[in-house]
Amino acid sequence: MLKGKKIVLGITGSIAAYKACLLIRLLIKQGAEVQVVITPAGKEFITPITLSALTHKPVISDFFNQRDGSWHSHVDLGLWADAMLIAPCTASTLGKMAHGIADNMLITTYLSMKAPVLVAPAMDLDMYAHVSTQENLRLLSEHGVTIIEPGCGFLASTLEGKGRMQEPEIIVEELVDFFAQKEGRLRGKRILITAGPTYEKLDPVRFIGNYSSGKMGIALAKECLIQGADVELVLGPSSIKLQESPRLHVTRVESAEQMYNAATLLFENCNAGIMCAAVADFTPMACAEQKIKREGEELVLKLTPTKDIAAELGKMKTREQRLCGFALETHNATQHAIEKLQRKNLDMIVMNSLQDEGAGFQCDTNKVTIITQEGLEPLPLDSKQNVAEKIIRRFIP
Repeated sequence: MLKGKKIVLGITGSIAAYKACLLIRLLIKQGAEVQVVITPAGKEFITPITLSALTHKPVISDFFNQRDGSWHSHVDLGLWADAMLIAPCTASTLGKMAHGIADNMLITTYLSMKAPVLVAPAMDLDMYAHVSTQENLRLLSEHGVTIIEPGCGFLASTLEGKGRMQEPEIIVEELVDFFAQKEGRLRGKRILITAGPTYEKLDPVRFIGNYSSGKMGIALAKECLIQGADVELVLGPSSIKLQESPRLHVTRVESAEQMYNAATLLFENCNAGIMCAAVADFTPMACAEQKIKREGEELVLKLTPTKDIAAELGKMKTREQRLCGFALETHNATQHAIEKLQRKNLDMIVMNSLQDEGAGFQCDTNKVTIITQEGLEPLPLDSKQNVAEKIIRRFIP
């Protein structure tokens, strides 16, 4: 989403300025072109040479070049950029931005900026909580500036609380999300995704489950967010930390019955559904109220089939909706996947096999074959995030 984007990165006089190095690396890795504008106080914390080495561009700090007197045009920067990001942003800079005090190159660039502006405040907890700072943040927000909320934790003052600059990875995610809402090809669409395993309880201690981590489904959810969609994620038990986004709504479930109820309720208001969860096919006929004791030589469990979520959504699906299923097989994979595609009224099914090295449960990579009525499209082994990008583009052209 940031490929080819031109970003003006403003750096101010905060101890958090050292994080700008990682921020620059992450932006460039995403394909952005970065131009740093730093305040005089910012240069006390990090050198322009370091920043220039990372961006491959001269760092701008003064209105004039001291060597030859050439002019650094804040107006040209305002026209050049696709976005301006100020991180870290001190209380002093917030105040100057809010009241138009143009006494340095960074503020004049902000006042000339035609592109969206995002700021990541960084200061001690009492400074952040002060009524003046909060009023400045309110004014900037009213002026259209996006505020990236600071994090809570250990501060340079040795105090703990809210005020530390948000981590660079989260700042980049916020920037990606911002562009996704403005330019993403799936903006305005709502996608239902199921992910993770289901646990079918035997007693208060034990359950029938599987090895699914939820990584593939979460990668699909992230890709949909990157492309601008709103996502309804129905997630079984998973320890994976989710990306925070106002466009991501997570419904956490445990059993196949709970996932069925959530998915069938949400699908009606979605443009498409992707059934990626590893849902149990059978569940115990009864759950013991007490822990089952080890008695005798055998234990016989009576199981009953669970409700087929993909098949039910296939019945519900309208002409305007699309539905994708997943098929993890151990043998006769293609045959079984094609049968599921037809039987469940799916538009597409993604097949993978436990026989393929690097694919399946717990892996960060996957090797899949996309199957539609038109035929088969094998994809090479790749990261689950890259596989997710290819699946979404194929599923929702």
